[in-house]
Amino acid sequence: MEEHVPVLLNEAIAGLSIKPDGIYVDLTVGRAGHSSAILKLLTTGKLYGFDQDHAALEASQKRLSKIGSNFELIDSNFSNLKDELGRKSVRAIDGVLMDLGVSSPQFDEGDRGFSYRYEATLDMRMDADNPLTAAQVVNTYELRDLARVFRDYGDEKYAYEIAKAIVKQRSVTPILTTSSLVDVIKSALPRKELAKKGHPAKQVFQALRIEVNHELEVLEIALKDASSMLKRGGRLVVITFHSGEDRIVKNFFKSITISEGSRHGVISLTPQEEKEYRVVNRKVVVPSEEEILRNHRAQSAKMRILEKK
Repeated sequence: MEEHVPVLLNEAIAGLSIKPDGIYVDLTVGRAGHSSAILKLLTTGKLYGFDQDHAALEASQKRLSKIGSNFELIDSNFSNLKDELGRKSVRAIDGVLMDLGVSSPQFDEGDRGFSYRYEATLDMRMDADNPLTAAQVVNTYELRDLARVFRDYGDEKYAYEIAKAIVKQRSVTPILTTSSLVDVIKSALPRKELAKKGHPAKQVFQALRIEVNHELEVLEIALKDASSMLKRGGRLVVITFHSGEDRIVKNFFKSITISEGSRHGVISLTPQEEKEYRVVNRKVVVPSEEEILRNHRAQSAKMRILEKK
């Protein structure tokens, strides 16, 4: 199994501006790539890590235990941030990290159905208790809804044609595996598309993963809750891999840092009107060419940083 390589690791740690005695939350702990680096910088501080992937939590527990004991892992979706930390009497935090990419082990565990590279049941659930699977989406959604998912969540140019091919095929036999879905996708695409670099099923698989796990809906909830819990000087660092995710983050940051009627946020404000937050990096942070060469999955990553003033 390929080791998970954390994307923009140094940039994310720098962006958090970690205090050794601070309280930090990794909302997407995965295999603890970023969390390990955070924990190493804490002395009397504490790290909380969220994930709903049981295998990821087990791996993180082992890895983090070798570094220190001042951490706690929480088996929950990150949209439950406020409730989960509230139960532990934690209501203010110094920093939050959200890495919205699927970890390499999730792609590389063939039976999870995340990857078009492995033969597997169409599952794609981050949380095994989630009742919705990719197979259910593919075999039960109406044509227009399938096309919407592929277009909105995958930026798929041939969303309608692929959805139409799926509906036609499933009327003959259900589409239950990754390879059978890949075959249908290929059948719907023109030859010029199939000749292009990159896998033709990538965007549809991405769209299905986002739909199954309600990723964009829970992202909006988590952004609001995470920013509201920051202490003064606290930071929220978000790494996205999809244009829809990045758009949500960008618009949310804009909504709480730019006053209405301002031009680029530069106007004279009274103390009462001044916004509580500021965007740390006006220019989005992206991986270096060197990092992309080392880890091709970093290619579409974008990082934005918010600070509470």
